[in-house]
Amino acid sequence: MARLDRYILAQLLWVFGFFSLVLVSVYWVNRAVRLFDQLISNGQPMSVFLEFTALSLPMLIRTVLPISAFVAATYVTLSLLRSSEITVLQAAGISPFRLARPVVAFGLIVTAFLIVLMHFLIPEARAELSRRQMEVAQNLTASLLQDGVFQHPANGVTFFITEITAEGTMRGIYLSDARSQLQRIDYTARTALIVPEASGPKLVMIDGQAQIFDRRTGRLSVTGFGDFTYDLSTMTGPAGRGRSVQELGSSELLAATPALLEETRASVAQFRFELVSRFVDGFAAVAAALIGFSSLIAGGFSRLGFWREVVVAVVLMALVQTLTNALAGPAMRSTALAWLGIVPLGLAVAVSLGLIAWATRKRRVRT
Repeated sequence: MARLDRYILAQLLWVFGFFSLVLVSVYWVNRAVRLFDQLISNGQPMSVFLEFTALSLPMLIRTVLPISAFVAATYVTLSLLRSSEITVLQAAGISPFRLARPVVAFGLIVTAFLIVLMHFLIPEARAELSRRQMEVAQNLTASLLQDGVFQHPANGVTFFITEITAEGTMRGIYLSDARSQLQRIDYTARTALIVPEASGPKLVMIDGQAQIFDRRTGRLSVTGFGDFTYDLSTMTGPAGRGRSVQELGSSELLAATPALLEETRASVAQFRFELVSRFVDGFAAVAAALIGFSSLIAGGFSRLGFWREVVVAVVLMALVQTLTNALAGPAMRSTALAWLGIVPLGLAVAVSLGLIAWATRKRRVRT
């Protein structure tokens, strides 16, 4: 690699590392605050909180790396333009396409990290996180089985059991749900059972009544029921489900067996789209870096500043992400359209090359 390539690449990697650290920290703190409030309020120890946040890091890093690649390419190119280094290099006969070589190399380095994340670390982290969430949900459900004690499994929820028989049947149930600002509902039942389901545990109350107090009007209504099902997953989280498509390894996505389709409750199109996305999302770093570089290099040197070029780069990134989201729906509904995930990446690279070609043809320097 030429000295020029090493010089630009070193700056790109340094800025990329700095912004990646900052963005991951911001995302992690935002996620950790919500997770801390949820777990600690449910009586979980600090070790569970630390484990959950560690397992969520690969997904956060995957989100941040393409953004950091774009920011690094934009920042370094802007710095080289402001210091007139690019102007001097072009005057020496070095073309914009030649200047793009270290940017592409930088994008491929980030892509290598993303490929490892997408194909190995993230599926494993998602699977382990789901397993631990199910264990926590089961522990929380089991903790409700205490008779003679008023329990508060969630803010605004009070649960009381008079007696638990040897067969596991609960007698004398009282459940108060005051989480809504519009109404408060108090359930009483003669007997009840906790039934595990794929969407989460359910409390089946038999022979009881529900007292609904409307906070706006101050009216109380009473409704009797023979049996009523109350969803406990809002407090304990889902449990007992199979793996999702995102938790499968890439080799399993290639072989969409009937057993896997039944376990994940997904279609073959979703399998194909997920597999394509793991490659496309990896190479998104190359496209992001090229967009940041080409948008600025196309504008050339200007004493009036480069804010227009920066705005163009940001708008192009937003359009690529919007197109990605728009094409995801059709691609997941039809196996024949799974290739649509490649379209935003291809368009981003094509637009970037077009901007670099425009910079090559440009001769006049703006003043």
